[in-house]
Amino acid sequence: MSDVISRLLDSYGWWLLALLLIAAELVAPGYFLLWIGLAAAIMGLVMLVFPGLVFVGQAVLFAMLAITVCVIYWKFIRPAAELRDDQPLLNRKGERMIGRRITVVEPVVNGRGKAKVGDSVWLIEGPDCAIGTYVEVVGVEGTTLKVALAG
Repeated sequence: MSDVISRLLDSYGWWLLALLLIAAELVAPGYFLLWIGLAAAIMGLVMLVFPGLVFVGQAVLFAMLAITVCVIYWKFIRPAAELRDDQPLLNRKGERMIGRRITVVEPVVNGRGKAKVGDSVWLIEGPDCAIGTYVEVVGVEGTTLKVALAG
């Protein structure tokens, strides 16, 4: 009976660490602490199976597990999650405008002017042209739209 209790007490420390790391992930999201927390939870299971593992052995095994689960995340899980993204340009408003025709509202002089996009005005760079000219967005650099004369 005391052997079972000893095993659980050894495991509880690792499971507590796992919970703390996963809770910290909620405060500072980034998926990094989540995976280290998973390594701590696995260590809790390892300590149930091998209760006599010395502290140095536990620390080395935990470090190896943490590195392993982080590498698995970066190499396999993260790329698979990025492939499932159905709106890759969601937070890239400028890039979503590529190919769109817009109207010049401030003449383009020396390659710079302004155009109306929806209910806002954007800085544009492209060939000199007059107010009312239609241009097509061909690229984005920061908050400036690169345009060409619409054909």
